[in-house]
Amino acid sequence: MIFLLVADAARLARAGYVLAREGVLSLVSPAAAPPLARPLLRIARLIARKDAGSRRARFSAALSRLGPSYVKLGQFLATRPDVVGASVARDLEVLQDRMPPFGQDVAEATITDAFERPVRDVFPVFGPAVAAASIAEVHQAETVDPDGSRRMVAVKILRPGVGRRFASDMGTFRRIARFAEQNFAEARRLRLESVVDTLSRSVSMEMDLRLEAAAYAELAENTRDDPELHVPHVDWDRSSREVLTTEWIDGIKLSDKDAIIAAGHDPKEIARIVMQSFLRQAMRDGFFHADMHPGNLFVDAQGRLVVVDCGIMGRLGLKERRFLAEILYGFITRNWRRTAEVHFEAGYVPFHHSVDDFALAIRAIGEPIHSRTADQISMARLLALLLEVTALFDMQTRPELLLLQKTMVVVEGVARSLDPQLDMWRTAAPVVEDWIAGNLGPVGQLKRAGSGLGEMGHFAATLPGLLTRTARVMEQLDEATRDGLRLSPDSLDGIGRAEARRAFWGNMALWVIATALVGMWLG
Repeated sequence: MIFLLVADAARLARAGYVLAREGVLSLVSPAAAPPLARPLLRIARLIARKDAGSRRARFSAALSRLGPSYVKLGQFLATRPDVVGASVARDLEVLQDRMPPFGQDVAEATITDAFERPVRDVFPVFGPAVAAASIAEVHQAETVDPDGSRRMVAVKILRPGVGRRFASDMGTFRRIARFAEQNFAEARRLRLESVVDTLSRSVSMEMDLRLEAAAYAELAENTRDDPELHVPHVDWDRSSREVLTTEWIDGIKLSDKDAIIAAGHDPKEIARIVMQSFLRQAMRDGFFHADMHPGNLFVDAQGRLVVVDCGIMGRLGLKERRFLAEILYGFITRNWRRTAEVHFEAGYVPFHHSVDDFALAIRAIGEPIHSRTADQISMARLLALLLEVTALFDMQTRPELLLLQKTMVVVEGVARSLDPQLDMWRTAAPVVEDWIAGNLGPVGQLKRAGSGLGEMGHFAATLPGLLTRTARVMEQLDEATRDGLRLSPDSLDGIGRAEARRAFWGNMALWVIATALVGMWLG
C-alpha cells in the first residue's frame, strides 16, 4: 500500500513538472488562481523551458509525454476553443491523429504475430502509417478476394505497451479518487471513483480491437436506414485483438472546412447531420459513438457523414434516453417546470429539494441561451453555471451519463466549427420530437403496455419459487435474532482493527503526498 501511495505521488509530481517544464502552467495567470496555488504557478514559470513561450505545441507536447490517458483529455479539450482559447485548441488538434508513428517494422511484426503468417500473405500491399494517435496507428493496405478482385482497406494496429501504460495511469487516478472520496464531501457528491471506473471501462475497449470491430458492426446495423450516415464495413478475417481491418474511406475530414466547401458540400448541412446523427444514435438506439472529434469524422463524395474509430462507445438505457429526450424537449419548448420534474423523477435531484426552486435554477440556465446562435453562447460560462446548480441541489454525478455529456459537448463543438450560426435547439427539435412521439405518445404507451403484460407473465411464472425462497430466508432470520442480534468479541475486535488501519493509511497518504509536493517545489 505504501509503495502505491509513493508511486502515485511520484506520478502526480511528474505530471506537474512536465506541465510546468513545457510552459503549460505559465498560461495560467497567478492572479486568477486560488491563493494556495499562486506560489506553485510562480515556481512553474521559473522551471519552464526558455523557448516554451514561443512554442506552438507546448500543451500537446506535455500531454504526449504524460501518456495516453492525458492525450485523451487533450483530444476532448481540442474541440472547445471557447473554453480553452483558440490558440490552445489549435495546439491540441495535433493530438487527434498526428501523433508520431511507432514504426513500420513494429507494425508488420504485430500483424505477423496476430495472424501467424507473413504480412504479404495477409496484405499483399501494406503501406506506411497514414495517421497515428495515442492508442494506435492506421495504415493503408490492399487485400485480394478469392475472385481476384482487390480492395483498399484501413488497418489499425495497437501501440506496443499502451495497455500497461493506460492501466497504470487509471490505477493512479482511481486511488486518488478513492482517497478524495474518503476525505472530502464534495468528492463524494461528484462520485469521483465511479467517474474514473466509467471512463476506464469505456477506453479499455480500445485495448481490444475485436470489441471495436463488434461496435462497428452494431453501429452499422442500427443506422443502416440512415441515408446521411455511413459506417465502414469490418473485415473480420483480417481482424484480431491487436489488428482491426475495415473498409477504406476516401473522404474529407471535418476539420478541413475549406476542402469541404471546395468539394461542393454545404458546411451548414454537414453540421446539421453531425448533430442529428448523434442524437438519433443516443435516443433512438441507445448506442452512440462517444469519440466524435473531427479526426474521426469524414464527408464522403456523396455528402454522407462517415464515422471511424469506434473504440469508445456509449450506451443508454430506456430511463436515460427518456431523461435526455424530455430534458432537451423541455429546453426546446422552454417548459422549465417539466424539465425540473424529470430530474426528480429520474432520481437525479434529492426529493427534499423543491421542484419549483430547481425549475427556477433551470430557467436561469436556459433562458440566456435560448434562441441564440452558437457563437453567442459562452460554453465556459454555461458549464460554470451548471456546476454551481448541481452543487446547490446536492446532485451527484451520474456515471451512466458521463460519456453522453462529454460527447454532447464535443459534437456541439464540431458542429459549431462548421456553422458558427447553428441554432442547436432548432436542429435538435425534429429528432427529439420524433422520439417523444414514438415512445411517450400513444404508440409508445401501447408498446410499454404490451411489455408490461409480458413482464407480469414472467413474474407470475417465477412467483412460487420466489415465495419459497422468501419463507426460507425469514426462518433463518428468525432463528438468528430469536435471542437478540449479537456481535462476537472477534467481530468487534476486527471492526476496531479495520478502523485503526483506515486512520493510519489516511494519515500516511497525506504525509506522502505532502512530501512529494514539497520535493517538486524544491526541485
